[in-house]
Amino acid sequence: MKETKIDKEENKTPIILVVDDNQQNLELLQAYLEDIDCKSVPAYDGLEAMEIVSSQPPDLILLDVMMPKMSGFEVCKRLKNDPRTEDIPIIMVTALNEYGDIERGIDSGTDDFISKPVNKLELLTRVKTMLKLKHLSDKLERTLAYLSEMEKQAQTAKDDAEQPQ
Repeated sequence: MKETKIDKEENKTPIILVVDDNQQNLELLQAYLEDIDCKSVPAYDGLEAMEIVSSQPPDLILLDVMMPKMSGFEVCKRLKNDPRTEDIPIIMVTALNEYGDIERGIDSGTDDFISKPVNKLELLTRVKTMLKLKHLSDKLERTLAYLSEMEKQAQTAKDDAEQPQ
């Protein structure tokens, strides 16, 4: 049976961008992610994360909040305000737990939070959930695009049939 483009996209390994300026935190998150079928890509600050996203958009971003050059809040805000990247789920990983910090993260557009120190089970559960939501969202988008194309083809065929010979 011939594999369609949609089938290939459904079978691809998800890419998770892990952003943290602390080498140990980055390595720990990547080690935890080895328990699920994914490819993790590291970034050491917000600017590097933005460069990676523009060249190879990930399926999910684990984003530290407090970083040099560009904070996680700013990275999140920029990505969520860009139509090309607004649908990438972002989980902020933070030691901050004040209500104002959480509110600022929500205002930036984050999809979820995980507090440091990171609990492995919590991380993997939230990552799996976000990846499943992203997969379903992408599948719905492809299905709607396919249906739109079919409607255009049907309309063209109808218009051609109505043309006098």
